[in-house]
Amino acid sequence: MATSKVTYLGGLRTSSIHINSGSEIISDAPLDNNGRGEAFSPTDTVANALASCMFTVMGIKARDMDVDFSGSTAEVTKIMAADPRRISEIHVTFTMSINPDEKTKTILERTAMTCPVFYSLHPDIKKEIVFNWK
Repeated sequence: MATSKVTYLGGLRTSSIHINSGSEIISDAPLDNNGRGEAFSPTDTVANALASCMFTVMGIKARDMDVDFSGSTAEVTKIMAADPRRISEIHVTFTMSINPDEKTKTILERTAMTCPVFYSLHPDIKKEIVFNWK
């Protein structure tokens, strides 16, 4: 079964529908690539997926450890390269809402680095990950 259905809406915009939930993601080409930049670009969603995936696997591990880091945030910066146009770097800065002991920090940080998106990204993409604990 398909994961999603993507429809080209014209004007360098797409609509992606998640089959199981019906939720929608709109994407636009970025301003620096002939687009409107009114929504996430496809490469923005790739960069964003890294932080989201890292939070997800940390959340699974934290739940098992009876740790709640709800309210934590991540700022994502995507850097593009040319020739060919591609993502060259993704920087993720986590601001964690808790300040657990060092062992818990280490476990959660190491868990984040094992997320499927991290492993799926091409090794040439530089990944700079920073954790700021409360």
